Amino acid sequence: MKLDTQPLQVIDLGRMAYREAWARQVEAHDAVLAGAPPVLFLVEHPPVITFGRRGIVPQNLLASAPRLAEMGVEVVESDRGGDVTFHGPGQIVAYPILRLNDHRYSVGGYVHTLEQRIIDTLQQFGIPAYTDKAAVGVWTDRENRPEKICAIGVRVKRGVSMHGIALNVEPDLAYFDLIVPCGIAERGVTSLRKVLEDNCPSIEIVRAALTVQLATL
Repeated sequence: MKLDTQPLQVIDLGRMAYREAWARQVEAHDAVLAGAPPVLFLVEHPPVITFGRRGIVPQNLLASAPRLAEMGVEVVESDRGGDVTFHGPGQIVAYPILRLNDHRYSVGGYVHTLEQRIIDTLQQFGIPAYTDKAAVGVWTDRENRPEKICAIGVRVKRGVSMHGIALNVEPDLAYFDLIVPCGIAERGVTSLRKVLEDNCPSIEIVRAALTVQLATL
């Protein structure tokens, strides 16, 4: 049973570079650790490829440095869990900063809760989604193949969460061709726009629905 906790304070950072948003997370993490209320950052990043704390895995980065520079894509080694992913316009990135003990979450339970809240959000728009024990994130099937629609990569430091989720609403999926997403070559990446086509809701509508789900973690 979860404790009676207060909703997360929602802070929309708008369009912000990955490193700048990461610095905001670190500040919020320290504040929450010191007793401040939990927060939920919402942000949209300029094009950036990020790796998890295991560092850059060369075989999962398919584009050369000159090609990435030409396309204006930054590469950042993060301290989150997971492998390589892409962030960019048309994607909703959410970073909950909360004390797991206050919500009676184990690390695994927290990740599973994030997955379920994303699934619940997608169901509102008619997209059947699911989790896979072999691969963190949220998936949906297209043409009999699992495709990732939302990536998850978190870090829990001294009991307080950082990083979070990236939901593909209408990003340019061609950017994912620059990497082996999450190091899984045999699976694809999709978005609400690709699945729903002309029936895709606006990113503002999806952000509002997702916020309701995540603000009450």
